[in-house]
Amino acid sequence: MGPTTDILSAKDLVFSYSDGHQALRGVTVALDEGSKVALVGPNGAGKSTLMLMFNAILRPTTGSVLFRQKAISYSQSSVHEIRKHVGMVLQNPDDQIFAPTVYQDVAFGPINLGYPQEKVDRYVGYALSYVGLSGYEKRPPHHLSGGEKKRVALAGVLAMEPDVLVLDEPTSNLDPASAEEIMEMLDELNLYGKTVIIATHDVELAYRWADQVVLMDSGMVLRQGPPEDVFSETRILRRARMKLPVVVELYREMAARGLIERTDSPPKSVLALLDMMDRQARADGRQRSLARPGKIFVCDLEKADAGSIRDLLSFGQASYIGAMGTRAKLMAQDEQLDLDFSYGVIDKCILKAIAGKTSLIITSGGMVERAITRIREYSAESGVRIEAEELNNRPPVGGVKD
Repeated sequence: MGPTTDILSAKDLVFSYSDGHQALRGVTVALDEGSKVALVGPNGAGKSTLMLMFNAILRPTTGSVLFRQKAISYSQSSVHEIRKHVGMVLQNPDDQIFAPTVYQDVAFGPINLGYPQEKVDRYVGYALSYVGLSGYEKRPPHHLSGGEKKRVALAGVLAMEPDVLVLDEPTSNLDPASAEEIMEMLDELNLYGKTVIIATHDVELAYRWADQVVLMDSGMVLRQGPPEDVFSETRILRRARMKLPVVVELYREMAARGLIERTDSPPKSVLALLDMMDRQARADGRQRSLARPGKIFVCDLEKADAGSIRDLLSFGQASYIGAMGTRAKLMAQDEQLDLDFSYGVIDKCILKAIAGKTSLIITSGGMVERAITRIREYSAESGVRIEAEELNNRPPVGGVKD
């Protein structure tokens, strides 16, 4: 990976609300372009205030906010320019959605940017398709579910094609499946080059999702760094009234009991923890007998259709099926494919492969390469040879039957 570049940064930010409450106390952070950043902290830590600074909704009392190393001047033209590049989705979509129809709401931003009508229509169509709401154009947004409203708010930002997405508590008030789908969309947008910044008090979400964590409390930054580093510092977490992620807590207890070897970097997932257990078992000479690893097929919707997917399933060559991305999930829904996995798909398929089962991942775009790369990296790191094969319109014949 080449050198990183700060896309958003803050220098010595201080901000007080009109009632005198000081929300930020000398905040300095630098966020890398193309990264996934989680601002983490308890209620009142200053996360939301900092996010509003990034979008120039609030102006600091003192200090400065910079976009691509250039300070925001807060003139009308400067604010207009920053909002073209930094799009914000508020915690409560009802605070952001105001138009009588979904189309009008999503079109509001592009219209205000001065786009011609043809471009507005095209960008609105693209954004609604991306979030899985094609056909919703004439529907009143306030009649939608909480998850659908979140998607409308996200579509309204995507229609302006920003470089940075800033989302305040993106999974709040959503059921677990809807929350995972929102985070998967953010993963996909990041793969396409967007810098994604979220504010959350959910340490489990921040630990497994983010590249960088900014831990905040009482309007100050306590620590910034990779999640494995930030969530290893118990004293600072305690100060911020935050708990350890469950997988880190389990790892520490197992290491303390001598069940696994303590390492410099704790595991980020259940799969990584299981790998550590397997390595320890091999070192102790008590390696359990493993099944022959299963294969993972990856279906690129640009190259394969529903027929080839059904052929693969009917031949019995895949016991489990998962979908990554809105397009894949909509296709599965339209074709009445019964999904075993709709989130955490890659790791779940790897776990099944370790158990000797073969799986199929349906996805598209950059997610195809991400899935295949992740499987191959895991194989190289773990020594468990799992074959990843891209599926095209001619399904393989004679594969492993589970």
